[in-house]
Amino acid sequence: MRGFLTVGAWTLLSRVAGFARDVMMAAYLGTGPAAEAFLVAFSLPNMFRRFFAEGAFNMAFVPIFAKKLEGGEDAQGFARDAFNGLASVLILFSVVGTLLMPWLVWAMAAGFAGDQRFDLAVLYGRISFCYILFISLVALLSGVLNAFGNFTEASLVPVLMNLMFIAAMLIADALGWDMGLTLAWTVPVTGVAQLAFTWVSAKRAGWAPSLAVPHMTPDLRRLLRIAGPAVLAGGVVQINLLVGRQVASFFEGAVAWLSYADRLYQLPLGVVGIAVGTVLLPDLSRRLRAGDEEGGRHAFNRATEISLALTVPAAVALVVIAYPLISVLYERGAFDRDDTIPTAWTLAIYGAGLPAFTLHKVLQPLFYAREDTKSPFNYAVWAMVVNAAVAVGLAPVMGFLAAALGTTVAGWTMVWQLWHGSRGMGDASRIDDRLMERLPRILGASGLMGVVLVAAAWALDGPLHAPGLRYVALAALCGLGIVTYFGAAFGMGAVTRSDLKGALRR
Repeated sequence: MRGFLTVGAWTLLSRVAGFARDVMMAAYLGTGPAAEAFLVAFSLPNMFRRFFAEGAFNMAFVPIFAKKLEGGEDAQGFARDAFNGLASVLILFSVVGTLLMPWLVWAMAAGFAGDQRFDLAVLYGRISFCYILFISLVALLSGVLNAFGNFTEASLVPVLMNLMFIAAMLIADALGWDMGLTLAWTVPVTGVAQLAFTWVSAKRAGWAPSLAVPHMTPDLRRLLRIAGPAVLAGGVVQINLLVGRQVASFFEGAVAWLSYADRLYQLPLGVVGIAVGTVLLPDLSRRLRAGDEEGGRHAFNRATEISLALTVPAAVALVVIAYPLISVLYERGAFDRDDTIPTAWTLAIYGAGLPAFTLHKVLQPLFYAREDTKSPFNYAVWAMVVNAAVAVGLAPVMGFLAAALGTTVAGWTMVWQLWHGSRGMGDASRIDDRLMERLPRILGASGLMGVVLVAAAWALDGPLHAPGLRYVALAALCGLGIVTYFGAAFGMGAVTRSDLKGALRR
């Protein structure tokens, strides 16, 4: 619980800083060609980062590393070999990706072909693509720190990146620099800064791997055997994102609308889902190594309970007050009302999938802690098929919104498969009585909050559009929602007095 709160607090700060970054970007660039080009270019190294490091490599690396620590084996030597092996592959991949940038941009956003967005995306992509090298190594070092329970240093890294972006935009605005180029050059600079910070943190902990020529060891072969299906699963997830970008690229402004809505729903997803997943995986791995099935079950159930207690009401809020959220938070400068409406629709659709995306982070560690990466891969393939069918099949009817709907439907498809597949894992995956009692209460409190928010948004419609009052009105609206939910949750028993006392103590 302490680890979850630590990661969640820092992730909240990171997401708020990232949201401020995107609000500034929307004000400076709106949804024009430079904005869409940069968003596509920046998504390329981030997409492959999840493919190589955070999603696949780390999901295989962390359980093995944690078990070596638990067993008193040579965990540091394993981390060193993994670091150098990953670095050698990424250096080569960075060079090849930079050379093939026009093809990568076309694969990501074929709708850009023939206009200035394509050339800008290629230019920005070539500048920023080497970010994948730095941030993937950061992800591995963060996995080492997390296995030791040092969550603060690893969680601070994204905050550093977003603060650097904000500073770069302020400087560019003051000095009259080209905003698109400034953002593109900021990407690799932040990568270097993040790697340096994480390296120093790992060195202080006594576990910074030394640079060396990579060698294939038995442990690395084992890592690759486990990581192989996870890499494929990560590739499937990225294909889902690719499908969404491709559909959106054929509608002018849609890439930006999806990206800005994505940032808003990533606030609760990052705070809850990523925090729970980051803490749960090494914890489950150590407990399974020690044969503590009951402890594993308790950790799984409490992670599920915390996740749903926070993301279900957040999802309801994102759906029912999507328009006032987007209007107040984004509508300024180059971002006008014509951008607010489609972005709000996108946010509402994403919001409906928020609990699913969070449950991924809770259910997947059940598999990865057992070094089972094949099952999540098989599930991801089916989710990819669902996503493509919805996004491409409904695009002629729904337009760019089909891309968002495909993501949400695929997310719930993945949850059902993960849940069904985990039923044979014994006690560690069974739901306990406490979760069964609290889940309907969480849903009831969230539903009541949704009704109150709809009524309050209608009553505050005037102030929400008044230039001098809209921030106060939105704060009042959100505050009312929070008070209503937690009041109802406390009254219904979804949250108890001991929960609150424990959280306050921590």
